[in-house]
Amino acid sequence: MGYYKYISKLWENPKKNLKKSYKDLLIKWRKERVIERVKKPTRIDRARSLGYKAKPGITIVRARIRMGGRNRPAVRRGRKPSKSGRVKYTAKKNLQTIAEERVQRKYPNLEVLNSYWVGDDGVSKWFEVILLDPVHPVILSDKRLAWVSGHKRRVNRGLTSAGKKGRGLHKKGKGSVKNRPSIRANKGRGK
Repeated sequence: MGYYKYISKLWENPKKNLKKSYKDLLIKWRKERVIERVKKPTRIDRARSLGYKAKPGITIVRARIRMGGRNRPAVRRGRKPSKSGRVKYTAKKNLQTIAEERVQRKYPNLEVLNSYWVGDDGVSKWFEVILLDPVHPVILSDKRLAWVSGHKRRVNRGLTSAGKKGRGLHKKGKGSVKNRPSIRANKGRGK
C-alpha cells in the first residue's frame, strides 16, 4: 500500500483512527474565522485526487458551515404559530455546495476547482476548497489545469462535483433520465 492509501484509510473514520489529534483540530478550527486560508491541505490524498498540486496559482481554503435546516422569518399577524411555516425547511443544495459558493464570493478572482470534507462536530461541518487562479502563468502552462481559464463561476452554475451531485447528475440507471438535462426539465420529476 502506498502513502496516500494509508492516509485515506485513516480518514475513513477519523474519530476512531486519529482520536485526540482530530479532536484538537476541531477545537482549533472552531476558534478560526469561518473562511480561513490554509498553507497546505489537511487531507493530501483527497486533495491530490481532486486535482490539487503544490504549485503557485493553487490555493486551499477551509470553510465552516452550520449544519441543519433553515428558519424562515416569523410572520407577524394572523396565524397559529404551528401554521406560520417557519421551520423544517431543508435547503435545495447540499452544505458542500453552499461552502464552495461562500468561498467563491470571498475570493472573486479565483475559480473553485473542487472541495472535500475534513471534519464535523455537533454544530458545524468543515470543507476544504481548492481554488485556482485562472490567469496565473503556471496554471495556464499546465495542460491539466489550463481549461479553467475559459470557465467563469463554475460553482454558481453547479459544475463542481458537489454541485453535480446536488443536481442529481451523479446517478446512473433507472430514474436518472429525469434529471437530465436539468432538474427543472421533464416536468419537475427529477431528483
